[in-house]
Amino acid sequence: MQRFRRFWRQRWGRGSDTDRRGAPSASSMGPGVLGTPTKLIVGLGNPGEQYASTRHNIGFRIVELLADRFASAWRDEPSLEARVCPIEMGSESCLLIEPQRMMNRSGGAIQAALARWPELDPPTDLLIIYDDMDLPTGRLRLRPRGGSGGHRGIGDILHVLESKEVPRLRVGVGHPGSQEQVVDWVLKPFSSDEEALILPAVLVRAGDAVEAAIRDGVQSAMGQFNSHA
Repeated sequence: MQRFRRFWRQRWGRGSDTDRRGAPSASSMGPGVLGTPTKLIVGLGNPGEQYASTRHNIGFRIVELLADRFASAWRDEPSLEARVCPIEMGSESCLLIEPQRMMNRSGGAIQAALARWPELDPPTDLLIIYDDMDLPTGRLRLRPRGGSGGHRGIGDILHVLESKEVPRLRVGVGHPGSQEQVVDWVLKPFSSDEEALILPAVLVRAGDAVEAAIRDGVQSAMGQFNSHA
């Protein structure tokens, strides 16, 4: 992988109208054409309006906040079975991704993206954002690697990539208190109080955590965001 990256940089250089790996940047390419991203930021959720406000879809909401923050538009990308949105985040050309399969089949979009851009390396160039019932609502946890913790979306991604070396941002959505209620819990919307009093600040802070992780690295961002609710 490192040999491939050195070849890529030597072959293409770093002109003003290229990204840091030499491909035209999203801003320099025509409409409907995706340049080569340097980072993939994947929010997990279930496609469909009926799931939009559920706890399980907090990953979608965070990447949508980032798209709004950077004033960029979403588009369907059938080859990835995903909605995508290119943004320029500092020196990085990032691609926001919302897989359009159901949650427990999220790995297909990531697998397709990495096949399309083989110069990307998951441990350094991928960040997954998803809900976590083991954390209180609103608590954030950045990690550079780990298991699935029972989450089927990240579990499918780890299975497809055959690795646990996948950086992630876990966003607490609380626990119903009973294992029998888990499925209903994650597929229900947040309460009106949570939406009004907790979620706005959580989404903003999660967006800030993603920016810090992309800008400074996950290890550095962990110290800033993991110790706070």
